Amino acid sequence: MRLPDNMAAKSQAIGTQGSRYVYWVTAVAALGGLLFGYDIAIINGALVFLKQQLGLGTLETELAASGLLIGCIIGAAAAGNLADLYGRRRLLLIAALLFAASSILAAIPRTLSEFVIARFVGGLGIGTASVIAPVYIAELSPAHLRGRLVSLNQLAIVSGILLAYTASWMLSELGSSSWRWMFASALVPALGFLFALLGVPESPRWLVKEGRIEEALAVLTKVRQNTGTAQAELCEIERAVAEESSSFAELFRRPLRRPLAIATMLAILQQITGVNTILFYGALIFTEQLRSQAPEGALLANVVIGTTNFVFTLVALSIIDRVGRRPILLLASSGMTGSLILLGALFRWQPSEAKLILSAILTYVAFFAVGMGPGVWVVISELFPTRVRGRAAAIATVALWSACTFLTMTFLSLVDLLSAPGAFWLYAAISAGAFWYVYHHVPETRGKTLEEIERSWFEVKNPNGKR
Repeated sequence: MRLPDNMAAKSQAIGTQGSRYVYWVTAVAALGGLLFGYDIAIINGALVFLKQQLGLGTLETELAASGLLIGCIIGAAAAGNLADLYGRRRLLLIAALLFAASSILAAIPRTLSEFVIARFVGGLGIGTASVIAPVYIAELSPAHLRGRLVSLNQLAIVSGILLAYTASWMLSELGSSSWRWMFASALVPALGFLFALLGVPESPRWLVKEGRIEEALAVLTKVRQNTGTAQAELCEIERAVAEESSSFAELFRRPLRRPLAIATMLAILQQITGVNTILFYGALIFTEQLRSQAPEGALLANVVIGTTNFVFTLVALSIIDRVGRRPILLLASSGMTGSLILLGALFRWQPSEAKLILSAILTYVAFFAVGMGPGVWVVISELFPTRVRGRAAAIATVALWSACTFLTMTFLSLVDLLSAPGAFWLYAAISAGAFWYVYHHVPETRGKTLEEIERSWFEVKNPNGKR
């Protein structure tokens, strides 16, 4: 394809901020991840006070924790199709507005039903951001940086979790109504996300799909630093888009059934291996299973857990583009299995050893953070063609949030039924199943362009990606 002279001249005139610019755009998109992490984790500390003030039983506590997640399912289900129709950036703006509205509404309810509705609104924002932010980042990223940049979204999520834990611990001094301030505090980053989004571009791959070639070239030139590279990538994207079908049903036909199955299964496994039992119910685990722990001590333990999550996500960020996706997923699932077996054993035979139990939880969180957390989001963002990527990611993310909702709504009841050791041993068995699935079914995508990955589904390969 030969570009018109005016387009080439325009692309040359664009500033070549390059990698600094793409990191800036990624950071803005990842603010959605920070709010995602903050909103899902703030319930951990708030539940201790909310349960007391509203007099919640086991099922009501599970409902209070799950109202957000029901919104996540619906938000994720709608986001993919809307993003393919109206663009990635526009959907992120809507998510920012939902985050801001929820932070206010969740701070003022007088009843459980009002609280659940407020959290549902926030869930719509999280579901939208969880689908669109990784896809948006992947579509802007050069192949050699894509894993690292998509992982920045996961880093933002765990940063939000750590921030929520720290805010909960600090605000707990305000007494039984401190949970209201915990939720209201999310308004500041929500507004920051909203205003920052006004300065970022639309995805170049979506612009090509819509026939806005000149705008796509401008964006590519700015993020790639080199006009020739941008023009070559534009040609590749145009060729890939021209060969794609926009039919939703295409995802369920050969050859896209396999990547859809992989993305959906990884999304489910990320959740049912049990991580959100720690992220959502950590404070209750410490105050109710280890009855010697006061709420303030339990909330401080959360800060330690959040810090571990953050540090090992940084480790993942530094190795995912050098080591690859499969190795870190295998490492994570095997380490999580051992950690959960140990955690169950400590609850069974050493239930008063709070430091040992915390150490086992930290080990489990570390293995999750170095692999299953960022690795799954990276793989989901990479597997699909541009025209259907938003909808495909939405299917996988709906599966993820459905699994998360199931886990959250059953954990306390599962502990009542099986005891804490039995529940964590069940999650250990599922983690072992995750190792088996990754080993046999998940291909390596490190270092490939999105168009190369797309073409690979039309070739017969074994699960390790060898011909």
